[in-house]
Amino acid sequence: MLNWNDIIKFTNHGNPVPPRRIEKSDLEWKELLSPDVYFITRGKGTEPAHSSDMCGLFEPGRYACICCETPLFDSAEKFHSSSGWPSFTQPIAIENTAYNKDSSYGMIRVEVTCNVCDAHLGHVFPDGPEPSGLRYCINALALNKIEVG
Repeated sequence: MLNWNDIIKFTNHGNPVPPRRIEKSDLEWKELLSPDVYFITRGKGTEPAHSSDMCGLFEPGRYACICCETPLFDSAEKFHSSSGWPSFTQPIAIENTAYNKDSSYGMIRVEVTCNVCDAHLGHVFPDGPEPSGLRYCINALALNKIEVG
């Protein structure tokens, strides 16, 4: 189970080796993605808080990267954070997410990206529920819900 010290270690000393890599040109991503999804995932954008019904959905399933379909989060790790974005306590696999220092907007945060295709997903914070204490605050537009079963 990852904790805040692990996240800081990855941010400062390098991320896990991804299971595979998918690399496309900016033009290829623009052709594949809707303008809103492109803005979030490739332009490091943020959707408005409370703009998605995904925050309140807790049915069994997994959430994959919208760009490359890499499984990122499981509904068992999803929780109601009241932040306005879907929130999770852990990724499905340590090697599927990457962490980068983000000092935009006059603050220092840890950006979460897909480790396979570099899509911007959101940020992780040390104010989540125990036992990990992590809150992955993820843009709904960066995720594709995959049903289990």
